[in-house]
Amino acid sequence: MRVVFTVASQLFLSTIIISQLALTATCVRTAVNVTYSEYVGEELGNGVSQWLGLRYAAPPVGALRFAPPRDPLSNSEPQAANKHGNWCVRRPGNSLTSEDCLFLDVYAPTKATTKSKLPVFVFIQGGGFNDNANPNLNGTGLVKASSNSIIVVTLNYRVGPYGFLTNGPQVVANNGLRDQRKALEWVQKYISQFGGNPDHVVLGGASAGAASVAYHMMADKDGNRKLFHAAAAESVSFGTVLTVQQAQYQYDNLMIRLGCARSDAAASLACLRSKTQKEIADKDGDIPYPGSSNGPIYMWSPVIDGDFVIDYPYSAFRNGNFIKNIPVIFGDDTNGGSGFVPDRISSLGDSNQFIKDQFPAITLSQLDTLNMLYPNPNASICPRMGCWRGQAGSVYGEMRYMCPGLYLNDAFDNYNDQYSKGTSSWAYRWNVEDRDQMASGLGVPHVVELNALFGPTNMWYTGQVPQSYFPGGTNAAAVQVMQGYWVSFIRTFDPNTLRCCGSVEWKAWKSGDKASAQHQRLLFGTGGKTAMEVIPFDEGLGLRCKYLQAIGRSLLQ
Repeated sequence: MRVVFTVASQLFLSTIIISQLALTATCVRTAVNVTYSEYVGEELGNGVSQWLGLRYAAPPVGALRFAPPRDPLSNSEPQAANKHGNWCVRRPGNSLTSEDCLFLDVYAPTKATTKSKLPVFVFIQGGGFNDNANPNLNGTGLVKASSNSIIVVTLNYRVGPYGFLTNGPQVVANNGLRDQRKALEWVQKYISQFGGNPDHVVLGGASAGAASVAYHMMADKDGNRKLFHAAAAESVSFGTVLTVQQAQYQYDNLMIRLGCARSDAAASLACLRSKTQKEIADKDGDIPYPGSSNGPIYMWSPVIDGDFVIDYPYSAFRNGNFIKNIPVIFGDDTNGGSGFVPDRISSLGDSNQFIKDQFPAITLSQLDTLNMLYPNPNASICPRMGCWRGQAGSVYGEMRYMCPGLYLNDAFDNYNDQYSKGTSSWAYRWNVEDRDQMASGLGVPHVVELNALFGPTNMWYTGQVPQSYFPGGTNAAAVQVMQGYWVSFIRTFDPNTLRCCGSVEWKAWKSGDKASAQHQRLLFGTGGKTAMEVIPFDEGLGLRCKYLQAIGRSLLQ
């Protein structure tokens, strides 16, 4: 591994050396006491130990269904922590899923002690707030990539109506986000028992998990909670954000479908809580946004509740209402929208309707401008099934993912220039091509880099991991390169300090504090290649993002 020392990293390296010395002390026992319970984990025999299925909150069932998370219940007997906890989904159908799903996993060096104070990486999975899309991610690969010098925490949180149903004062909004905060508070209380440093936590996430990172930044705009100290997020998602009042139609329609329509709100909620998960799932269809024709891809999502979420993401980050003075990484994939667009998109009208279904506030004028900014290269061969799919995917991918991520890079860079010299914002584009994905027309799809971040053998759905990422594959080197940057960032708050394998210096988003400074991001290429690329202001992606960011607030993003 190539080590690149910078002046800004010396204090971090000193801390690392002290932490490494602490590893020589007596090992943490596999039985760890977290006050309310004793959990017995297991050593894996490779220098890593794991504790699986740790409760960070009480089961959200019965009277706690649709309620904010509560403290976990106490157990007098030691609890085996060698199996993943159930994960949360919107609809049942898998034996691994349950409403009782508020669990987290901890992966730590076997030699870590309560005095080790190792950096901690907490990762929030995605799923559009409607599913747990990346459950049971195995943190072992990242711990080993760090030479056993970090701790990784992954978690489940409520999704669909269980996490994002609201009904004014009767049902507290954004319980899925509150679950995540509960898990972060758990880390602050107990991670030292596993060898972690609660004052050195890097928050990560992908897709809805990356959006969650942004929401936690907004919710702690004054930095008083101190639940994390840096962030690295893949494909931040800015979807349509409704107010509690605007989202009332979702609650009302579900009540009607379940036969729970009551004039008394408390009685309506009691009826809902009496229904089985299957009964709810059978009636929980995607209802179109008012003013749209078809149900959106993701109907249940965070709402503005005046408590946890008090503003639209674009407005909050434009006005400086977010936690500042922390180093951040935001990035996206080249074809982040390709996997979301249905095959039926075969005309300009289909494409526009698809965007309207996801962003109901969009106007005809705005659609007209988007049609000019995103011409269809396949228009000459239309009509043909799916011939506008690529165009719709480009619009959706940049509108929902890529341009919001770059906006966050801008927001942090601008405020850090003013308030915290030396704190940086880094951007990236994942352009690692897999032969099979390219042949299928997906290109480089949404959050495919998770396979590199955690390692291809550490995904719960290993059968769906691109073959090129496995050892001996054409993109095996990309795994080592990405893990090198991320481990460096987790340990030192700088992706360059410990980067590996001849990878390029990852320069900050702006090469200076002047308005004319170039925007630049790291380009991850096929086979582990890396380079820096500049994004021009007024052409190509820069021009398109400039427009999408300007209209984002009017689209309720």
